[in-house]
Amino acid sequence: MTRDTAVTGGPMSGPPAGVAESHTATIFLAGDRAYKLKKPVSLGFLDFTTVAARAEACRRETELNRRFSPDVYLGVAEVRNPDGQVCDHLVVMRRMPSARRLSAMVTAGGPVTGPVRQVARILAAQHAGSARQPEIDAEGSRDALRGRWRDSFAQVRELGGGLSGWPELGEAEDRVDRFLAGRQPVFERRVADGRIVDGHGDLLADDIFALDDGPRILDCLEFDDRLRWLDGLDDAAFLAMDLERLGATGLAQQFLRWYAEFAADPAPSALSHHYVAYRSFVRAKVADIRARQGAAPMAAQARQLAQLALRHLRAGAVALVLVGGLPGTGKSALSAELADTLGMVVLSSDRIRKELAGLPPEEHFPTAYGTGLYTEAWTTRTYDEMLSRAARLLAEGESVILDASWTSAPWRARARSAAAAGCADLVQLCCSAPEDVVRQRLRSRTAGLSDADEIIAARIAAGHPAWPEAMVVDTSRGDITGSPDQPGEATRRAMSLIRPHGSEHVWPARPYLLPD
Repeated sequence: MTRDTAVTGGPMSGPPAGVAESHTATIFLAGDRAYKLKKPVSLGFLDFTTVAARAEACRRETELNRRFSPDVYLGVAEVRNPDGQVCDHLVVMRRMPSARRLSAMVTAGGPVTGPVRQVARILAAQHAGSARQPEIDAEGSRDALRGRWRDSFAQVRELGGGLSGWPELGEAEDRVDRFLAGRQPVFERRVADGRIVDGHGDLLADDIFALDDGPRILDCLEFDDRLRWLDGLDDAAFLAMDLERLGATGLAQQFLRWYAEFAADPAPSALSHHYVAYRSFVRAKVADIRARQGAAPMAAQARQLAQLALRHLRAGAVALVLVGGLPGTGKSALSAELADTLGMVVLSSDRIRKELAGLPPEEHFPTAYGTGLYTEAWTTRTYDEMLSRAARLLAEGESVILDASWTSAPWRARARSAAAAGCADLVQLCCSAPEDVVRQRLRSRTAGLSDADEIIAARIAAGHPAWPEAMVVDTSRGDITGSPDQPGEATRRAMSLIRPHGSEHVWPARPYLLPD
């Protein structure tokens, strides 16, 4: 083995020699250096079977990783046989202290909040300076992402056994297709806003080292530029996935919040979930490959990561939630608490009705039943506008709560059509409370969006049929609003209907606070 002048140095010293392995490379550790040898493998998504291909991969790895850690990637060395002929190449690196590996620190419960925040800042800064080109933008399109998902599903099935026998594989594929089918506008907007970058592409906690003078980020994806050209949020989601895999779910959430702050990225949470799911499934596929290369323990990790992907696909499902009921049953309070807890958008028929009329939403404008702002024409205009806004939000990846009485079957049918057109889950909730509770609530109103009183409530109840498709939420038992850390009983009941797979399928809208 020989090294070029860029990688020569003093005598080897430091920690003991060792060997590490990934699905594409073997890393030899000696003294203060690490040497990465590419495996002569073809895995469908890469082909290192020739010396020339491995040499190019080494060169590209060094060049690309110097964007993140220029003092770590020292150069490329040649491997020569006894006759002096070049037979392979190595990436030569400054050896990082294993105790400062982010994954080890997270697992040990070490102080990682600061380094993870720095990684978010470094990543956002690198993305901000990335080139923007049409060929890069193309890889951030919805159809490009759909193609990558389909390739991954096909590769898993081609491997046979392992993940190909995972019982939820079909559900995961269906959820991917459903999310992408209804979200074309959000992907178009991401491209238009310059969110597609030449990023890292393989951001794992194993490859980040928290040194005293700042983190070093290693081992970006070099073998296929198209897999490194991606939405910046997709890039960040890789590390969020890995932190969650290591058990640091709260830190994963906070990392994405920090990245969004530094990148000034207002992406909907559903898109974050989808990208975390995508990254989880990619790593599941890699673990499946490693298991077939002889690393038997990786089979369990493949299943763990596949389940993590499914969890986020479920959590990122876009929903249209109808929260209805008669006046005084607490539907507006419940809608507000659900939106705050789940990070959804509330559209209120009472607010929209007054906005359309140019009136202050919080002021009372009482009128007789069916007159003024409450004629059939005004109601039609209000519901038309509410559903129109909902359709736009669903396409952008926002889950929407529609706070209205929903006493009219034709309008409920229109809402079902809107959910179907937006490839969104439809959840119908009807709030209910005993007459004495409703009466007390209506009598105690002094201001707010609703103008309904006891007389109007009685007329509405008498004039409209039941809502058989809805699931009933009793708002009389316990508080609706509860506390910041513990929603009220009615809210918990509603959450279980909106997210039937359990609270673990929700990243809370409120910030996750970490100690310094």
